[in-house]
Amino acid sequence: MAISPADPNRAAQAAEHINDADASWFGHPRQLARLFTTEMWERFGFYGMRALLVLYLTDHFLFSDTSASGTYGAYMSLVYLTPFIGGFIADRYLGSKRSVKFGAIIMAIGYFTLCFGGEAAKPYALVDGQRYEVQVAKQGDVRQQYLIEGDRRLAIRGHEDGSVDLLNDAGAVERKVEKGAFVAGGERSPFFTMLMLIALSAIVVGNGFFKPNISTIVGELYAVGDRRRDAGFTIFYMGINLGSLFSQILCPWLATSVGWWAGFLLAAIGMLCSWALIQFDGGKLGGYGERPEGANPRKDLLIYALSIAAVPVMWFLFVNVMDAAQAQAGTGIIGYLMALPLLGKLLFVTFLVAVPAILIWSWRAGSKAEFQMMLAAMVMIVFNVVFWTLFEQAGSSLTLFADRNTDLSVFGLFTLSAGQTQFFNAFFIVTLAPLFSIGWNALGRRGLEPSIPVKFAIALVGVGLGFLVLVWGSAFAGADFKVSIWWLALLYLIHSMAELCISPVGLSMITKLSIVRIVGLMMGVWFMSISVAQYVGGMIAQVASVETVGGQVTNLAVSLQTYVDVFRAIGLASIGLGVLLFVLAFPIKRWMHGVQ
Repeated sequence: MAISPADPNRAAQAAEHINDADASWFGHPRQLARLFTTEMWERFGFYGMRALLVLYLTDHFLFSDTSASGTYGAYMSLVYLTPFIGGFIADRYLGSKRSVKFGAIIMAIGYFTLCFGGEAAKPYALVDGQRYEVQVAKQGDVRQQYLIEGDRRLAIRGHEDGSVDLLNDAGAVERKVEKGAFVAGGERSPFFTMLMLIALSAIVVGNGFFKPNISTIVGELYAVGDRRRDAGFTIFYMGINLGSLFSQILCPWLATSVGWWAGFLLAAIGMLCSWALIQFDGGKLGGYGERPEGANPRKDLLIYALSIAAVPVMWFLFVNVMDAAQAQAGTGIIGYLMALPLLGKLLFVTFLVAVPAILIWSWRAGSKAEFQMMLAAMVMIVFNVVFWTLFEQAGSSLTLFADRNTDLSVFGLFTLSAGQTQFFNAFFIVTLAPLFSIGWNALGRRGLEPSIPVKFAIALVGVGLGFLVLVWGSAFAGADFKVSIWWLALLYLIHSMAELCISPVGLSMITKLSIVRIVGLMMGVWFMSISVAQYVGGMIAQVASVETVGGQVTNLAVSLQTYVDVFRAIGLASIGLGVLLFVLAFPIKRWMHGVQ
């Protein structure tokens, strides 16, 4: 039987493991080391691919900012939605360990498939309905798009009002194109576009089996009331970021110096390493994450087959997002909701139904204390949506900001690529996670450790401050409308500290507050809240979209102002919600019945 962290039998087993002198790894169960390394390599693949994705969509396939951000948001939301199903399947049929192994294989296949991207899309522009070839010339950091008209090459310059100037070699305006009359696009292969979406779909399905269940196994290592649980999850979380630290340096470097396929190949190799560690564990994880008692092993093949059959379903959702039409002006919120792609409707309806449904079940099946603990968890889950909506701009709008409006030179010695800037977050997490772990333990011994709701509130204020710092830094942009890379690094430092106040604490909170029988399902709900956040985050990134030609913006001043306006708005909103949660933290803490 797969026993959850709150089960008294598991508590006895965990205590027995802990008291064994040979079972200690830096004061934690030795099994944490194996799970730490397994997750590290899985995150190596995941974050390496994530660092490339939005740039791959805009530079290789020449999707517009709106399409690329929507596709990225759909991918990230599905990555966090499928754990809701994967956690349920593990609880009822496979057990956590088998689910992790299967998910790792499917994800590796997805990464390998991304290596086959085909020829880069060819840029073009429609001017008053007539199609012209577009060329992009690069000289250092300067990129200029040209419209080819016969034997002439006209430089393209965009304006804030949406109009476009076509300039001759002397820099004079040959032609002014009004807003809406200039439409940029890319001629891309339908086959390789389909293959790319199939690869993303496979990763989504595999992640659904892997992500919730590796965390559930970590929770099983600790007995009820073991105060090391938060510290253990923080160490585990450091493993996540240790993997992403190296992948976000190496994968973008390979993509730039060798080709996109090389970056994705390295991500695939990392995923295979993760699978090997959990598959060949030498018995170190025996007794953890096993099949639930009474589950029929003969259903395994059917579950695996249905899961593979879900890949085309994911592909359909991606296509539906890409083909979705905008809501017509004047239709209001109802028109907006009706215009949402199927994935958007699915996410919002599922979340809005699942949260009250689980609470109703908890009220009927659990004690008063259990219901209140579940209620506290759900409130935290709702605020979690806000945090990740803003934090995960890292992979979309912040990456594009780095590509377009950031001076990526480091002390004039070398230059990072836009994808490599995501390494800052991982670096700060790896550096700060041990300090946070030590700090929480020290405060806990003195009875001064902030409650979980207060930690969440700190995180919300922190993510808002990070954006406002970048807005402040934009005032010091150079004549090229580019901000120093150190302002972006400062944003990631603040965001990383905020992340350490919510993410590892949140994983631990779910295992402590959940009713025993549905801990895997609740872990899935936790990740589903992040899924909703990723989708909304994609929508925010679309608000920050700017017009591009050949994958490049036509006016850096316009793009800088667009990003600044969006970052200021979401920064202020996040701080306001953080203050609200500070006020609500005290009644929420009473519902937690002593859980720290």
